[in-house]
Amino acid sequence: MIDQIYTFFTIDMIYIWLTLGILPLWILLIFFPQIKISKIFVTSIFPLIILAAVNSYLIYTIYRNEINYLDAFNLYLNFDELLILFSDKNFAILFWIHFLAINLFCGSWIVRDYQKINMPKFLAFFPLILTYFTGPIGLSIYWLLRIFYSKKIDMYD
Repeated sequence: MIDQIYTFFTIDMIYIWLTLGILPLWILLIFFPQIKISKIFVTSIFPLIILAAVNSYLIYTIYRNEINYLDAFNLYLNFDELLILFSDKNFAILFWIHFLAINLFCGSWIVRDYQKINMPKFLAFFPLILTYFTGPIGLSIYWLLRIFYSKKIDMYD
C-alpha cells in the first residue's frame, strides 16, 4: 500500500494538487472572507497543517532517496548554489510549499486584521491579490493602507 502512495504522489502530482488546491482558499479569502467556511478553512491553522504534512512527506521522500541534506545549506554560499539546488525537483517543491504557506498566512492575517479595524473590504482587495502573487509587496501595500485608514503606525501589531 505504501508503494502505491509513492507511485501516485510524485513531485509533479503534488505540485498540481498544491497549486490547484490553494486557489479555492484564496478565492474564499479575497471574495468571501466573512463566511463561516472561510474562517474555518482559510484563516485558521487548518491549511498550514496540510501544507506542513505535505512538506514532511516530501522531506521523508528526500531522505528515502538518500539525498544529502547538507548540500541544501550550500544555498547560502552564493546565488549559483541556489540555482543548483532549485534544479532538483525535490528541493524546488519544498520551496514552493514554503512560498504558498507564507503567502497564505500573510493573506489570512490581512483579512483578520482589516476585519479587526473595520476597514472596508474593497481597500484590502488589491493588496490581497498582490500578496497571492508577490507576498511582501502586497503585505507592504496593505500596511501602508492600514496606516492611512487607522491613522496610526504600529510596527509590532
